[in-house]
Amino acid sequence: MPVFSKILIANRGEIALRVQRACREMGIATVAVHSTADADAMHVRLADESVCIGPAAARDSYLNMPALISAALITGAEAVHPGYGFLSENADFAEMVEAHGLAFIGPSPTHIRMMGDKITAKTTMADLGVPLVPGSDGEVPDVEAAKRVAAEIGCPVLIKAAAGGGGRGMKVARTLDEVEEAFRTARAEAGAAFGNNAVYIEKYLDRPRHVELQVLGDNHGNVVHFGERDCSLQRRHQKLLEEAGSPGITREERDRLGEIATAALTKFGYRNAGTLEFLYQDGQFAFIEMNTRLQVEHPVTEMVTGVDLVREQIRIAAGETLGYGQADISFNGHAIECRITAEDPETFAPSPGKVEVFHAPGGLGVRLDSAIYAGYRVPSHYDSLVAKLIVHGRSRAEAIARMRRALEEFALSGIRTTIPLHLRILDDPGFRSGEYTIHWLENFVARR
Repeated sequence: MPVFSKILIANRGEIALRVQRACREMGIATVAVHSTADADAMHVRLADESVCIGPAAARDSYLNMPALISAALITGAEAVHPGYGFLSENADFAEMVEAHGLAFIGPSPTHIRMMGDKITAKTTMADLGVPLVPGSDGEVPDVEAAKRVAAEIGCPVLIKAAAGGGGRGMKVARTLDEVEEAFRTARAEAGAAFGNNAVYIEKYLDRPRHVELQVLGDNHGNVVHFGERDCSLQRRHQKLLEEAGSPGITREERDRLGEIATAALTKFGYRNAGTLEFLYQDGQFAFIEMNTRLQVEHPVTEMVTGVDLVREQIRIAAGETLGYGQADISFNGHAIECRITAEDPETFAPSPGKVEVFHAPGGLGVRLDSAIYAGYRVPSHYDSLVAKLIVHGRSRAEAIARMRRALEEFALSGIRTTIPLHLRILDDPGFRSGEYTIHWLENFVARR
């Protein structure tokens, strides 16, 4: 028997379709929600039921908590899967779901709230024995305090918003003279973007990799990790290409990181899917934040482990045990994901519009997570991600060759996309060597 009879998916696009696929394989009926702009979207077409929850603007539809709860109740859904983005890390929404007798397919509201504040997250992880980047003990209240912290740990420093993400409210001060302006700017951006102007300070690392660890925990005290992903290829703090595993760390380093993380989260009592993000430099890992949801880049982990993470999320939310331990998780080959967005590959200007031609690449080891089709009109109201192309190979070299072939095979016209940029990245010796850092892509784009 399925663990739930019906699940409402509080999201849109490829992630809504991804959750639908897992539900269908588990024999679970799905309810799609959509704005007026998404009436013809693929996730709506393929769901068992659909409910319009508001006009095009996300604040009136996909962020409308009462509308989402009402849709779940009137359709008889037993659980809500938030996907990623929108309300996926909103503790108030998780509480509202549970208050109406529905299962929230994600972590507890308490853990979402704690990890959503980066200061609280760092303090909690430090208490659990997870290494941190040197920095302030908590919020930095004023300019004078910011200057004292910067002098103590040494410049350059990174001033970061305690809430939110995506690079907003984040400024670098390379000298003590730059601290005041960076502090004031970061606070102003944080307040405007997140309604919370609290900031903290970290030592700015000059050549780190961005490495994250995928974990799952159940309600019975079991926590398992599924290896690392390298997410260093970022532009303006937005990830563009991810790999599993990281070409910059060894198996021994992965095991060491996994032991630290799972021990900490076991003590924490964490449940469902989560990702711990670290900076890695000179053989040392330093925790920066935790995402209490499914990640955009989760498919690369699925490709190297063979584990359906969405299915596991649903099982855990229904109260089932993991049913396996760390020794049962094996890592096979290498996987790469390219995030394909509706943007100009040179200027990164948004490129919404009608998809004229769409032909998906295929073949051995190729996976495409996308909800677009020929004739689909990419709306201008939401994130520009239109497809995730994922490949798996026995080695990193084979995965790179396979990704290049798949990108060349991908026919998509009517809108501009970042496919040409991905092809350039794959051909660059700096990428192929695997020796890149979080600053590599910005420099690569600037050279063009």
